[in-house]
Amino acid sequence: MNFIPINKPVIGEREKKAALAVLESGILTDASYAGGKHVQDFERKLAAETGAKHAIAVNSGTASLQISLMAYNVKAGDEVLLPAFTFEATANVVIACSAKPVFVDVQSDYTIDPRDIKRKMTSRTKAIIPVHLYGYPTDLDEIKEIAAASSVRVIEDAAESLGAEYKGMTIGRTKDAACFSLYATKVITSGEGGAITTDDDEMADRLRMMRNHGMREGYDTRILGYNFRMPEMQAAIASVQMDRLSELIAARRKNATTLNERVSKLPGVSMRQTKTDRSHIWYLYTIHLPKDRDAVNERLRAKGVGSAVYWKTPVNKMELYANMGYADLDLPVVYDACDHVLSLPVHPLVTEEEITYIADQLKSALTDR
Repeated sequence: MNFIPINKPVIGEREKKAALAVLESGILTDASYAGGKHVQDFERKLAAETGAKHAIAVNSGTASLQISLMAYNVKAGDEVLLPAFTFEATANVVIACSAKPVFVDVQSDYTIDPRDIKRKMTSRTKAIIPVHLYGYPTDLDEIKEIAAASSVRVIEDAAESLGAEYKGMTIGRTKDAACFSLYATKVITSGEGGAITTDDDEMADRLRMMRNHGMREGYDTRILGYNFRMPEMQAAIASVQMDRLSELIAARRKNATTLNERVSKLPGVSMRQTKTDRSHIWYLYTIHLPKDRDAVNERLRAKGVGSAVYWKTPVNKMELYANMGYADLDLPVVYDACDHVLSLPVHPLVTEEEITYIADQLKSALTDR
């Protein structure tokens, strides 16, 4: 059995032809307010998929978060609440805006805990960044209710959750902002890339200027901006990938269902993302192991299964944040997750034979201790 990676981009002939056509056209990027033809095509498809009024393409998921904070004028003296159990980019963008990250505990399903949000809200809180982790939506209704009571913005980190739904509504339909990543191994990819969706006309206008040095009509910088533009080749690939989104999600769900049938009842294995009022797109199939997680992970990888731990170290204990005084925060559920989660491959290129192999190897790894 060949090594089965935790994730792998699904690139076909249509994506290759789209990229080549851009190269042959010689129009590799477009510095206009609206963006190039392929950028606009991708944005239309993303807006239609999410039901959002606007979609704004940028050059990374990190950029989508940073530019959203900038558009809402998050600055020095402001606080932004976010879970400590996430990829560090979610916190780094807060620092980039000279604001203060406030780390919040998570619930047993690894999503930000609304109760801890309430405890940590202050008069300086400017925004909340809930993370839809592993392809599973967080408790948006409670979070938005808390935010609305204090006129705080909700900027959803949906980097891993394009196509997921919360109470029948697709993630990305929001009056504030939802941020997506098109990194190489995300649900869809453009190699690198990102996007923001919003129903806020003013927000969309500011985002389109900010991604292009604050310009609206040529060299007329009106507000502070940077080069966050998505190049045309990446947009062309992303546009084709959008056409395949339902197919790619269906493959993930099929693999996750098959794997779940084989491993969910193994001794010690528990699934934590199980609420029925939201739909999971299984960006990562993640189990919780009560003990020996690292040993199990090593055994699986030795057998060619690309299992992985997301995340072994919480953001507040990363060197940057530990040096800023965050290391000793009381975040018990975050620390439990870091010690016990393990993700298994269910991406669209995993075959049924490989799913069986993954399940068999997990069973062996759990029993051969």
